[in-house]
Amino acid sequence: MKKIWFLILILAMLLTACSENKANSNEKEKLEDISIMLDWYPNAVHTAIYVAKEKGYFADEGLNVNIEMPADTNDPLKLAATGKVDLAISYQTQLLVSRAEGIPVVSVAALVRHSLDAIMFKKDSGIQSPKDLEGKNIGYPSASVNEAVVSTMVKKDGGDMNNVKMTDVGWDLMPSLATDNVDALTGAYINHELVLLKKEGYDMDILKLTDFGVPDNYELVIVTGEKALKKKKTSFEKFWKAITRAQEEVKKDPASGLKVLLDHENDSFPLDKEVEAESLQVLLPLMEESNVPFGYQEEDTWNQVANWLYESKVIKQKMNAKEVFVNIVSK
Repeated sequence: MKKIWFLILILAMLLTACSENKANSNEKEKLEDISIMLDWYPNAVHTAIYVAKEKGYFADEGLNVNIEMPADTNDPLKLAATGKVDLAISYQTQLLVSRAEGIPVVSVAALVRHSLDAIMFKKDSGIQSPKDLEGKNIGYPSASVNEAVVSTMVKKDGGDMNNVKMTDVGWDLMPSLATDNVDALTGAYINHELVLLKKEGYDMDILKLTDFGVPDNYELVIVTGEKALKKKKTSFEKFWKAITRAQEEVKKDPASGLKVLLDHENDSFPLDKEVEAESLQVLLPLMEESNVPFGYQEEDTWNQVANWLYESKVIKQKMNAKEVFVNIVSK
């Protein structure tokens, strides 16, 4: 008799487990799949995305978010434009250049709302202002925007851009400066290259772009294709709601947020905990503005950057800011 009751108990437990698994499976099936491609390998700026996924904030919004990495830095915009991914992380300047070329991409939120770029150099280089870049060799990563940055700053400081040498070093930014192949860098980030160079023992200094005529910009934005925006705007709003919730958590407890990120590091790009911790501290105050909702985009900022790109001859036509961004968060 005891054996019978024992078997009945085991059977009941199995049926319960199966029922729970089926319920969980059904619940997962109800989630809407959304994909986002990062701008680069996972690093501190992506912390909130991984926290939102790890903590189930996306699931709370009815979303199953797939996080992808690009094979090339140009992939995020291209794949978002063609609908191969729903969302992507890109750069405000790159989006404007792409729109000027007829690529149908739209920004829906500002992930980092201030510039991370700077003119970066060793303190013993003799550089104290943009005019001092005359006679120097400046390394940059293959983008005409970087040349426009240096030109604007040098001219603003009374210098002659004809006396400045620009060298395309690709993504070998740090090695080129460390080995003195170039005297300074543009297109290098204060939350990454600057942190790493200082850690390696170099005494570094920077010139801020906004101090010499370059407008502040949304360094990183969330982009999508025009067609995807029409179909999935409500889903994107849910996505950003989850990100905002995660960002608040990261601000309150950066160390815990960073742990989640480190648990998801890419094997091909191992992260340095100390570097990412410092990077996150640099990033957090630059990702938001007081009295402005996280991610909200201002039309004036888009106009200023678009006009600067046009005046700098990076783009050949004036852009209508209202056509290049849509807010998925209300002010």
